Amino acid sequence: MNILVTGSNGQLGRSIRKEAEGTSDNYIFTDVEELDITNPEAVKKFVDDNDVDVIVNCAAYTNVDAAEDHEDLAMKINGDAPGILARTIHEKGGSLIHVSTDYVFGGAGKNVPLSEDEKPSPTGAYGRTKLKGEEEIEKSGATAVILRTAWLYSDYGNNFVEKILSLLQNRDTIKVVFDQCGTPTYATDLAHAIVDMITERKIKGNEGIYHFSNEGVCSWYDFAHAAARLAGLDNKEVLPCHSSEFPSKVVRPSYSVLDKTKYKTTFGKNVPHWHDSLKIWSAKRNSR
Repeated sequence: MNILVTGSNGQLGRSIRKEAEGTSDNYIFTDVEELDITNPEAVKKFVDDNDVDVIVNCAAYTNVDAAEDHEDLAMKINGDAPGILARTIHEKGGSLIHVSTDYVFGGAGKNVPLSEDEKPSPTGAYGRTKLKGEEEIEKSGATAVILRTAWLYSDYGNNFVEKILSLLQNRDTIKVVFDQCGTPTYATDLAHAIVDMITERKIKGNEGIYHFSNEGVCSWYDFAHAAARLAGLDNKEVLPCHSSEFPSKVVRPSYSVLDKTKYKTTFGKNVPHWHDSLKIWSAKRNSR
């Protein structure tokens, strides 16, 4: 099969590139330079010219704070483009895997893991635009799997843990919020799940929304503290603080732990614990 991966220069796209090595399918990796996913004619031509069977949409406007000032642009990329991709691949008889976010639950106000049946309640532009993307896919009638994830980090690019470790190189003490809880997701684990889904031909017949993050729960403070210890920065101090100490235009989810039961049951897969995956990430980083 021919697999189109959009947003392939991002953390997840680059992780899929690595995970797809050695598979029998032909993966075609694009970013905005090669394909404008907000342009229906360009998408149709690319899909037809490359005889695409499956689209994996990793492209997104992910700057949560900037989305408040540029919601129109975020809506084009996060809300409209997924519908374009879904309608195009549906016309061709193919399938779509789309990556969404825990931010669709920004206002849920619960302290139990969130299932796919939970009513979305985004509190900011990013969450609203990502929810619109989900809705456009569902309206298209396409054979599609929507994977909601959270707190993504990877072996590539700048992400939360890299920022924390960079700060600790130059400071003896940093503060990190402890009143926002969720679960980190190692992009390699999510990429592996996506490539497995394609390799095992498990998209058709399993359409719908699924949650995927690593197992367990922690605050941003717990995450940062664990990363610092694994990096050998025991001489540095990571202190907990309230989110009110870092004012933002966006009301971020205070509790966005995702329930993975549906994914594990449907696809027969286990999901690694966040701390185990962080150990793997840290070992790779320390060996570079």
